[in-house]
Amino acid sequence: MKGRVWFFLLGVLVIASMLLAACGPQVTPTAPPTTPPEKPPAATPTTPPKPAQKVTIRLTTWAGVQESAELQQVIDKINAQVTHFQIVHEPAPDEYYTKVQTTLAGGTAADLIWLSQEWIAGLASQGALLDITDYLKKDDPKVHPAADLNDYFPDIIKTAMYQGRYYGLPWIAQPVVLYYNKDLFDKAGVPYPTLDWTWEDFQEAAAALTKDLDGDGKNDQWGFTMTGWPPPQMFVWQAGGEVIAPDLKSCPIDTPEAIKGFDFYANMIYNDIHTPPEAVIQEQGFAEMFKAGKVAMFMGGAADDLDRVPGLNVGVVAVPKGPAGRPTFAWTASTVIAAQTKYPDIAYEALVMLTEGIHHWKIVAPRKSLATPQGITEAEPRKAASAEAIAQAVPYMRAFNIIPRHQEWDTIFWGDFMDPLFHKKGTAAELAPQIRPRLEALLP
Repeated sequence: MKGRVWFFLLGVLVIASMLLAACGPQVTPTAPPTTPPEKPPAATPTTPPKPAQKVTIRLTTWAGVQESAELQQVIDKINAQVTHFQIVHEPAPDEYYTKVQTTLAGGTAADLIWLSQEWIAGLASQGALLDITDYLKKDDPKVHPAADLNDYFPDIIKTAMYQGRYYGLPWIAQPVVLYYNKDLFDKAGVPYPTLDWTWEDFQEAAAALTKDLDGDGKNDQWGFTMTGWPPPQMFVWQAGGEVIAPDLKSCPIDTPEAIKGFDFYANMIYNDIHTPPEAVIQEQGFAEMFKAGKVAMFMGGAADDLDRVPGLNVGVVAVPKGPAGRPTFAWTASTVIAAQTKYPDIAYEALVMLTEGIHHWKIVAPRKSLATPQGITEAEPRKAASAEAIAQAVPYMRAFNIIPRHQEWDTIFWGDFMDPLFHKKGTAAELAPQIRPRLEALLP
């Protein structure tokens, strides 16, 4: 499989693993501008007279049919509360980011736009997004709770920032958790996962749960599955390493800690002792194998429907801890305002009201006051049985460190590093020193 396909595959798997959260569509890398565009000044809140007619604030998202219907309920509540604007939803689930970039370039972008975490810094650096920092500073959290920056998890709110300024508000922070099939554990006599589980416990259980059920010499059931999802970066963090340093000045993928995380991943992926071979996954489907009872453990987003599959008895727990702890990846998305909007003040008001509404719909809300068992259950009653376990994972969640040229960075990371690593064309220790300079050349 070509490296570029691996980059595409990760995007597909993220979407598949986060059904309820409606993850972003396939990312298409774009070259940076040859000359940096002039960055517009930060928007300064004003108090102009209310327009005589109701202003239409356009919102574009990647939402499909079902998600659009649910989102419309949130929008309808807002539109019923205000008299000076209305939000009109314009879903664009196909080729979403191509359409976003085209409309931004052509001056026809919607006022409000959904962006996943890896897109915000790049578009902000190009001057395409409205700087809302001053709006947030002047807002009253008692009026707009979603404007209370102190309530957001710091590692999540940073995904909506660029150079210390705010360009959007996150509406979800979905930590990866471990789903496990209790019946398969019971049949194998393997104890259920707990918060005490280490990498070693996890790996041993995966081996014990991998079985040849029909005696034909080939395994039919596996303990775990991986394909590039869950993100290898998560295991690097758990080993104490980084792939992009917090200061965005280096890509230390060749440190001993990072190598340990990559090695752990490489030793398990497509290894028939623990996980299905690549061909089996391609034939039977990734999450589908868990839903069919052929895989005992699956790492998915907290909002996934894997804990309510008919006929399966599924438990949920935080991911196992590595040598340096239990950090888990949180998929994050924000709503931003196009810098070209004709109504920046009203667009900001719509933004904070919309964000508040989504925080009571999507799980997990990226705010400390809402990311609780009660808050999770109220937003998504079908998660009542898993809410406690999801809340236990929240303190460990973190997002990627994002750079403006992140799509280009991802292409190299997946195509020239992860793909050969997964297919045994080199070890992490051999590949990482070759790839690091190329990744660092893309840093700001």
